[in-house]
Amino acid sequence: MFMPNRLQIPKMYKLFIGGKFVRTESERYFSAINPKTKEKLCNVSRASRKDIRNAVTAARSGHNLWNSKTAYERGQILYRLAEMLEGRKEQFSEEIIQSATVSRPQASKEVMKAVDRIIWYAGFTDKWSQLVGTVNPVQNGFFNFSIPEATGVVGILLPNELPLLSIVSRICPVIASGNSCVIIASETSPLPALSFSEVIATSDFPAGVINILTGIKKELIGHLAGHMDVNAFDYADSNPSFKKEVQRACANNVKRFVFSAHKNGADYFNDDKNENLNQIQNFVEIKTIWHTMGM
Repeated sequence: MFMPNRLQIPKMYKLFIGGKFVRTESERYFSAINPKTKEKLCNVSRASRKDIRNAVTAARSGHNLWNSKTAYERGQILYRLAEMLEGRKEQFSEEIIQSATVSRPQASKEVMKAVDRIIWYAGFTDKWSQLVGTVNPVQNGFFNFSIPEATGVVGILLPNELPLLSIVSRICPVIASGNSCVIIASETSPLPALSFSEVIATSDFPAGVINILTGIKKELIGHLAGHMDVNAFDYADSNPSFKKEVQRACANNVKRFVFSAHKNGADYFNDDKNENLNQIQNFVEIKTIWHTMGM
């Protein structure tokens, strides 16, 4: 029998921590709203301080696994990520249209630019270290090498604009060099990032390499930036309101602070600004090794 007034069941999106979709410890949630129609799209988990701690623990474990892989293997997994994303491009275009005030051509352009950006970093994973590392001129009788190494666990605060392209643009330089990350997704348009976590889950990444949290930014930023096991923080939010708070929190354990925000998100379409060696260098450390020269 046809029931025209059937009650709809909105999807409840969980957090993506340690390669699994988990309920928030607080059991709280909020609604993702279509800004054009004001209709409810889905339910979204509202992460807490405990979820931040769990995500950082997972990221530390994920970093150890990810960093031990060869650069070539990391590149192959990134290629797989691009393949999976392109296979669902229609879904992501539709979700961007529902989540932001953009046209269908603009949404499609964002999805394809995200795919292209992943492929660029996939091809660069086994090449960038040769450009950063050097053999240094020192006194006779010694070799001196400078070798780049991953920083470790990186916290990322995403902007509300371009919810798919921004997450791809910020995680690629972080993970290409062997880091893991904990991401605070767009507060107003979380749906594309949550669907992207489903793509990550089927792209051969070790558990914990990429962790995606949703919630109220002002409740989460201080806890992530101040966590003593986070080694760097990427401030990509175009809203500078939390910048000083994050910088003070980063100073507590001298974690690296990277300010990568683009005004209104428009610059994420600029390849020169987003596909370059400097983006990777923001999240690596240089280790120098002395070794005696054999006779």
